[in-house]
Amino acid sequence: MVPVVFHPAYEAPLPEGHRFPMGKYGRLAAAIEARGLVPEGFVTPEPASPDLIRLAHDGMYVEQVVTGTVSRAVERAIGLPVDAGVARRSLAACGGTLLAARLALQGGLAGSTAGGSHHGRREAGRGFCVFNDVAVAALALKREGTIRRALVIDLDVHQGDGTADCLRDEPDLFTFSMHAEKNYPTDKVPGDLDVGLPDGLTDDDYLAALALHVPRLIDAQRPDLVFYNAGVDPHRDDRLGRLALTDEGLRRREAYVVGEAYRRGIPLVAVIGGGYATDIEALAARHALVFEAMAERA
Repeated sequence: MVPVVFHPAYEAPLPEGHRFPMGKYGRLAAAIEARGLVPEGFVTPEPASPDLIRLAHDGMYVEQVVTGTVSRAVERAIGLPVDAGVARRSLAACGGTLLAARLALQGGLAGSTAGGSHHGRREAGRGFCVFNDVAVAALALKREGTIRRALVIDLDVHQGDGTADCLRDEPDLFTFSMHAEKNYPTDKVPGDLDVGLPDGLTDDDYLAALALHVPRLIDAQRPDLVFYNAGVDPHRDDRLGRLALTDEGLRRREAYVVGEAYRRGIPLVAVIGGGYATDIEALAARHALVFEAMAERA
C-alpha cells in the first residue's frame, strides 16, 4: 500500500469559533482508515528541527515561532495564534512532508495528511501558513544530494507565493501554480510558471487547462520527485475559493496528476493544501481523494 504520514500534532487547538477548519485533519485520518487505505497504520514522522526549517526561512522568524514570540502583526497576517500548539503542528507538518517525500522516493508514491502551507514566505508566514513544508523538504533533499531536480505542482486555489519566494534562487526546484487569478494573495510572488484562472471555472475547462501544462512540464523538467499540493479549495462549495469544481472534478484531477507522474516512473509525494468548506465530513472526503488516487496505482 501507499505509505501515508500522520501525526497527532497536525491538529492543534484553536480558540472557539476560529474560522480555520482545524478539525479536518483528524477527520481526514479517520476517512483514510475507513476506506482501508492504511491497513498497517499511518507512518509517524519526527517533527522537523529548527535548523531544518532555516533552510527555507529566516532564522529570526524561526526562533520567534519556536519560542512563542511572533509579533501580533505577523500573527494577524498568518491568521492563527502562533502558540505552542501551532508551533508543534508546523514543525510536525514539515517533518511529515519530508518523511513522505523520502517514502515516495523509495516506493514511487506517498502522502502526508497535512502540508501544502504554500503561503509561508522566507521572512514570515501568512495565510494560515507558518512554515513552508514543501520548500523545507525540497531544499533538505537537494542539499543532501538525494535529489537534483524537483517539480512542485500546486493546484490549491490560491497562488503558491510562499513556495515561489522560498525557492526563487533554486532553478532546479521548479514551481508551477494553477490557481484562481483574482483570489488571495493580491501581492503574488511570481513562480517559474503561474497560470491564473478565471472565476467560476468548472470541471472540464479546469482539467483541459491542467492538461496543457502537466505533461509538458514533467517531460521538460525530468524531475527526480514531484511535490503535489492537492488543495481542494477549487471546489464550488469552498468558502475561500472562486472556482467551481465538483467532487467528481477533483477525483478526475487527482487521478490525472498522479497518473502522469506514475506512468513516467517519477516519484510523487502529495500534501493536502487548502480546503475551507464548512461541512468538515465532506471536506475530509475531498482531501481523501488524492490518497485514493495513489492507492489505485499501488
